[in-house]
Amino acid sequence: MLWQLFFLSYLQNYSCIFIPDLTNPIMFKNLLILFIFLISALQLKAQANYEIQVYGSETVEKGHTMLELHSNSTLSGSKTIDDGMLPTNHVWHETIEITHGWTTWFETGFYIFNSVGSDGRTAYVGSHIRPRVAAPEEWKWPVGVSVSFEFGFQKAAFDPNTTTLEVRPILDKKIGKTYISFNPTVEKSYKGPDQNAGLIWSPNLKASYDVSKVVALGFEYYGSTGPFFTPDPWKEQDHQLFVAADLNFSANWEVNFGYGIGSQPADKSIIKLIVGRRF
Repeated sequence: MLWQLFFLSYLQNYSCIFIPDLTNPIMFKNLLILFIFLISALQLKAQANYEIQVYGSETVEKGHTMLELHSNSTLSGSKTIDDGMLPTNHVWHETIEITHGWTTWFETGFYIFNSVGSDGRTAYVGSHIRPRVAAPEEWKWPVGVSVSFEFGFQKAAFDPNTTTLEVRPILDKKIGKTYISFNPTVEKSYKGPDQNAGLIWSPNLKASYDVSKVVALGFEYYGSTGPFFTPDPWKEQDHQLFVAADLNFSANWEVNFGYGIGSQPADKSIIKLIVGRRF
């Protein structure tokens, strides 16, 4: 229902869809570069499917608050209980994210994770807190840089690692109409099956191209290879690739949606939608 309301609202305001002109050599070249860049990263287990997002380096403006709803549905996922985890097939994840900007370079985010599904899968899942600092604009670095530290808990029925820390460096750059963001993320479990595994390497990558003043199309990659220094075998690693779009119709709104496929049974096919509002 959320998806239907969103698209009806969008179509009422924008009567035409902008499609990239692949006969344009420059546009085709840029899209090809983006695609190759992403495919080459596939040697890089995805973040939990509650906040499927590659972060940009900017923090929320000082004195402002960002309210976001992350909605995603697993169209094809696991169908049995696996090591105590509930199946993911045909389940909805709804995450509320509230982020406040304290200074021009520091923000704090808070997450409330929820699951909606049949057979006892409707529940409050857990919460995280995420402080983040960014390199101030006056430093005039050639790329945007920030780093976040996300700590929290989640119920074992939804994630066997129930207490975790995520350290997420963020590097991004806009070159003309092309945008690239890389999040070389590491995760640490303090309670659960991975608590003695050390740092888990979970990189995220986004590349997009502005096909109009309103629409940007691109790809998003989410992965995890297991322990940083001793990667898991390929068949145990998790890789997700999304085709995604961003709508930039207002400075106060953030909209991202897409469709993704994954390498593991728990996330074979996923749709996602992020809607955010600045106050």
